[in-house]
Formats: sequence, structure tokens, C-alpha cells
Amino acid sequence: MSTSNAPEKVEDGGRKPVVAIVFGGRSSEHAVSCSTAASVLRAIDRDRFDVVPIGIAQDGRWLLMADDPEPLQLTAEHTPSVQGDTTALIPANPGDRELMIFPPDEPPRRLTTVDVVFPLLHGPFGEDGTLQGLLELADTRYVGSGVAASAVMMDKALMKVVFSAAGLPIGRYVVITDKEWRRDKAAALDPIAALGLPVFVKPARAGSSVGVVKVDDPADLEAAIEKARESDPKVLVEAAIDGREVECGVLEGHGADRPRASEIGEITVTGDRHTFYDFAAKYLDDDAQLTCPAKLPKSVADEIRELSIKAFEAAGCEGLARVDWFYTADGRLMLNEINTMPGFTPSSMFPRIWAETGFDYPSLITELITLAMERPTGLR
Repeated sequence: MSTSNAPEKVEDGGRKPVVAIVFGGRSSEHAVSCSTAASVLRAIDRDRFDVVPIGIAQDGRWLLMADDPEPLQLTAEHTPSVQGDTTALIPANPGDRELMIFPPDEPPRRLTTVDVVFPLLHGPFGEDGTLQGLLELADTRYVGSGVAASAVMMDKALMKVVFSAAGLPIGRYVVITDKEWRRDKAAALDPIAALGLPVFVKPARAGSSVGVVKVDDPADLEAAIEKARESDPKVLVEAAIDGREVECGVLEGHGADRPRASEIGEITVTGDRHTFYDFAAKYLDDDAQLTCPAKLPKSVADEIRELSIKAFEAAGCEGLARVDWFYTADGRLMLNEINTMPGFTPSSMFPRIWAETGFDYPSLITELITLAMERPTGLR
């Protein structure tokens, strides 16, 4: 796949486009976001782009960060976090692309002009439309989906409503809101019985399997819900689906072109430390194996690609998304979820399945920035 239409220059002075890589954030996925940023900093094409790393600390401060991926790497021995003392202020007014910094004990100063923001944020306060709304107000281009798609796809309960309305196959589920839980726990638990066991209890608005608990015994339900509520007071309880976990990457087309779908990858959890694809299996223990292309009948793989594009368009996604499916033994496809900013390290599933499709990791980064720079902000 060619990325020859990626921008080499911008109008003002023939300089390289400046990409502000924003990461960290206030969500429980702060460390994952830092790890993603480390990978992008290593791989982004410095001949095409100038880079400004901006970290959002867990207390919400925006900070200018060193252009050094090493402290941001997530390992079993090291949990990275955004720390620093130089505040960074991205442009807030339409037409103003000047990035200001506020070093301690020094006057504020202009650092550079930002052409596009690459928000490598996972979870609330970044992937959920909040940052996207800020950038839309500032008329600043950015990678990924807009406000509505980001917000609705972050909320797994609303996501299922959209997919159901679009005629896409989804599993059975129950939503427990904060008010329902605080008002009457027994009444909130009652509809779950119809789902059978096991069930998966998860925060409605979180990712990276944070707070997800598999429940095999009804006696464990309340504790699992309280665990999920540590990340989000709105909780989703899903009936378990016995099937192979397969994933498809989608990239926006250029202009009016149709979105593109990747080869299909399959996730298998190896060893006996994990009963499902949880946070540790994903990021710490190297117990997840990806097979790509997945060993599926061609007709099934083609159907997954077509339905993934349908889900992408039904959600109003832009830029990129990873669409997760279950493929059952009796040949059914069940849509699990869309992730509008999937994990983006070289070992993450989204870059790996696109590498099998023809975009290596650096080319994928360039393609996403290219798509962002082609797309106008707002409703234009």
C-alpha cells in the first residue's frame, strides 16, 4: 500500500509539519498510553515530521516532555507516568497554532507551530471525545475519530445500542447505572440471572481490560461490580460468548474513498496464568499470541472485513479503529466492540495486523497523520 501522498511540506516557509504527540492522561490507562507514546516516538518518520511530546499528568496538568521514549516504556518492572515542571499550552483559538510553554522561573515563550495533534490517549479524558472537543474548538487537526464517535464508542453500553440499530450482531448484556446500584443493589443484580454464567463484568467506559472480571459464581457478582465501579460508576455485564477472538483493523479512506480493512488477526491466551485476555496478558506477561492472517475460511474473513467497515461507518469513525469479534463454533460472528484508539505499540494487535496487510509500523504512523491533515475540522 502506498503512502506517497503523505505531506512533505506545509505552506508556511516550506517547513516540515509539526506533530504534537499527546499521551498519558487522567484515566486508569495512563501507563498504557505512555508506552504507546514511547513506541511512536521511536518510529515516527523524522524526515517528514517534527515532533513535540506533550504529556498529560494524572492530575490533569499538560507538560512539555523530553523527546526520549525510554522512561515511557511499560514493563513488568516499570510503570511509566508523566512527570515534569514545564507546562505546555496547546492553541485554544481558531487559527492560532502557536504552542506556548511555561518553564519554571522563566517567562512564557512560544515553542513552535502545531499542525496536527496525535492523541495517543486511552480511556476517559482523552479517547472519549473530551480532547477531541477541545481540538475542534481550537480548529486544530488531529488523528482519529471526532467527538461523537469517540464518546459513543467509549461507552460500551451506548456502543451496543448503535450496533444493534445498524443490524450488527451483538451478544446479550445488562447495564447497571450508578443510580440503580446505589438505590437497590438486589434489583440491579436481578436481570443478570437471565444471562447465565459465566459473565464478564466491566466498566462501561474504560479499556485495556482494566477492571474486567470474569464471574463464574453468583456470589462473586457484587464484588466484581464494585471492582468495575472503581474505574466507572456505569457497569456493563455481558454474557460470555464461546468463540474465537478475532480482530480487524480499519483505516479511513482518502477523500471519498471507502474505508480499508486489514487482514484478520486471532488472539489466543497461552499458558495457565490467565483465563481470558486481561490487562496482564496484554501488557505484562507476554501470554497473548497473535495469529495473522487467522486460519479462517475465506468467506468468513471477507465477511468480517465487510462487517468491520459497516461498524466503522455506523459509528461515524474517522482515521482508524480496531473492530473485535467472536467467531463461534457454529459459524456465527458476534461483534464485541470497536476501539477508536487501539493500543499502538509495535507488539499491539492493531499495528501487527496492518503490518501483515502491507503497512509497516512507521508507514502506519505516517498514514494516520496524513489522513488527519487531509480532513478538515468542524462540520466543513
